[in-house]
Amino acid sequence: MFAHPRPPISRREMLARCGMGMGLLGLAPLLADTARAAADPINPLAPRPPHFPGKAKRVIHIFANGGPSQVDTFDPKPALAKYAGKPLPAANLRTERRTGAAFPSPFKFQKYGKSGLEVSELFSNTAKHIDDICVIRSMHADVPNHEPSFLLMNTGEARLIRPSVGSWVAYGLGTENQNLPGFITMCPAGMPLLESQNWQAGFLPGVFQGTYIDTKHTDVEKLVEHVRSKTTPPADQRRQLDLLARLNAAHQAARPDDPQLEARIRSFELAYRMQTEAAEAFDVTREPKHVLEAYGPGEQARSLLLARRLVERGVRFVQVSHGPVQPWDSHDDLEVEHRRLAGQVDRAIGALISDLKRLGLFESTLIVWGGEFGRTPVVELPTPGSNAGKVNGRDHNHWGFTVWMAGGGVKGGQAVGATDEFGFKAVENPVHVHDLHATMLHLLGFDHEKFTFRYAGRDFRLTDVHGRVVKEVLA
Repeated sequence: MFAHPRPPISRREMLARCGMGMGLLGLAPLLADTARAAADPINPLAPRPPHFPGKAKRVIHIFANGGPSQVDTFDPKPALAKYAGKPLPAANLRTERRTGAAFPSPFKFQKYGKSGLEVSELFSNTAKHIDDICVIRSMHADVPNHEPSFLLMNTGEARLIRPSVGSWVAYGLGTENQNLPGFITMCPAGMPLLESQNWQAGFLPGVFQGTYIDTKHTDVEKLVEHVRSKTTPPADQRRQLDLLARLNAAHQAARPDDPQLEARIRSFELAYRMQTEAAEAFDVTREPKHVLEAYGPGEQARSLLLARRLVERGVRFVQVSHGPVQPWDSHDDLEVEHRRLAGQVDRAIGALISDLKRLGLFESTLIVWGGEFGRTPVVELPTPGSNAGKVNGRDHNHWGFTVWMAGGGVKGGQAVGATDEFGFKAVENPVHVHDLHATMLHLLGFDHEKFTFRYAGRDFRLTDVHGRVVKEVLA
């Protein structure tokens, strides 16, 4: 005879769970949504309150990967024109490769808004909102290499596997829409450098990892692979999923602390629920004609419109990468390439800010724009395999670069910090990437020093053992 199968839970466990379940059912109508979700230990993506009321409820990170030039975008340096074609007097100008004379920006800057902040002609549409934007001109990172700088900007750690910023935010706040992922990352025509490491969950439960979307596609079934079953009706899928859930629950009973198993169970459920909502969320043709025209054509513009549609539907963290790989890496033909790349996003960024205001979401949505580092104020000299013998580009520069923030508790119309007169190194109120992360978490309602996750006997945090909140950014 076959042995009687072991029940998934004991009678004692069943009574205990049922008792708590009935208590929660009775209490639920008396509690607000957030408080009820916080009491829900079963769903890790249920909305949860932060440490204190944060002005930002969600994040859109526009990642200009590759390293846009600060002196050609948001940090004007007229002194470069004085030294055009000549060596700069800065004796400590250390770069990754051989560099030469001063390289003045080929783009014109002008003042915008009541604040009078100067912005390059490359971002004239974005600059129309400059009074809502805080430009941090004194950013700095650790090294002038893409890979570690990508990881530092996206995970707070340049070498080791760590959870991404989006994963931390989803872990801390959950998500407002259980039918869509809490953290979505978009990059058209391929992935950025280091691929999924940029949105990894690290040691956090896998359910908090970012969901990658290739926005070169417009068909939702290509945007989100296997979003619909071509062979099984929804009712049959539900029965299959219920059976799978019972089997997984039995398997999980003996392994209650297996995060990979938990993430797998959650992914099955989310995939099923996405069938009902993803098709609508990713279909930009549902937008009015004037909205589509405001964002403009192209994959990057569509990605930013999708970002707005996703945060509007409760997705907690959306990253829009300019891709693929690292397009802003202008070692040569900088004037041509920066103009082309800015042309793909400037109009759409302006439309995004206007759109969020129109929908009443701007004040509760934190927007962050920037790359992993900046570029040198001097021209890069030809080296084998680097810039094809051209002398019209800039090298990597982690000593000083620009990131801007808007919305969600940010004090706009100001520049925080400064680089030297040539735009090479942060010299006034330097802001490290850890400081940027600490400030983002503060705007979301978290004390970055207390926002931790216990792993391998240590309490880890996004900012490691560093970071300070840049109070000048706060409204």
